[in-house]
Amino acid sequence: MMSLDYEAYLFVHFTGEHEDGEQVYFSVSQDGLHWNDLNQSQPVLKSGIGEKGVRDPFIIRSPLDNKFYIIATDLRIASDKGWDTAQHRGSRSIIVWESSDLVNWSRERSVELDLPYAGCVWAPETIFDEEAGEHLMFWASMVKEGDKEPKQIIYSSRTKDFVTFTKPEKYIERGNHVIDTTIIKEGNTYYRYSKDETTKCITVEESSSLSRDTFVVKSSSVLDNLFGVEGPEVFKFNDRNEWCLMVDQYAAGKGYLPLITEDLSSGQFRILNTEEYDLGAAKKRHGSFLNLTGNEYKALVKAWGMSAAK
Repeated sequence: MMSLDYEAYLFVHFTGEHEDGEQVYFSVSQDGLHWNDLNQSQPVLKSGIGEKGVRDPFIIRSPLDNKFYIIATDLRIASDKGWDTAQHRGSRSIIVWESSDLVNWSRERSVELDLPYAGCVWAPETIFDEEAGEHLMFWASMVKEGDKEPKQIIYSSRTKDFVTFTKPEKYIERGNHVIDTTIIKEGNTYYRYSKDETTKCITVEESSSLSRDTFVVKSSSVLDNLFGVEGPEVFKFNDRNEWCLMVDQYAAGKGYLPLITEDLSSGQFRILNTEEYDLGAAKKRHGSFLNLTGNEYKALVKAWGMSAAK
């Protein structure tokens, strides 16, 4: 993969269950900890198809075609659909946008995944599989099998163009519900973070490959005791060997909380104090991060204008 000189960051997210909250918002940062909303804290992209709202947007820089993609959950809770309906009878489609420059985006399109017994397709994300030369996409779906109680399972599928996808396969199945998986590669190791719906904590696993059965659970005293969080997202700082793990404090309604580590393999993180970061004016709900070049950062600010931090 081509190496780029990164100087800034893009945060793609939604803001909540209010009128326009379940759409795509952009925020930028030059240090990864202090964020400024773009477009006056209003949506940059809006879905007018499917459920007419999106949550959990995930942004991808694809090495296959040098395009950017945003994939998202096809869901709008603000339409009074309700969580039960969303989980058990929700959309099995993802909403997709694509762009060659982060500024000019295609119209949204809907792709239904071939998982007829699923109740939903929730929080899709990807990681590029360098060996296979394709994107591994994964998401949570509530599925009922036989006489068993319905359960959230992480499924996966592969794609090169975000138009056609392979038949979904189970990727993470445990005795309890699992949602909100994200994966990052560092060196030759993959680190996989997921939300355990029973403990309400984030679990971390590691593996030398992306194969489903190769991941081993790691202990993390911080994550194992950080309750009421979900939507884990992780990125590397541009200027140093440190990583930021963001978790959505949904239970307290506080939005994202940054945790810092100098060693992903340790499983240990430092929770930042409130004076060490500023997430900007709009509340940040489950989203994703992209490291930016200096020119990409300037183009985004020029296109949508940067709101002052709160």
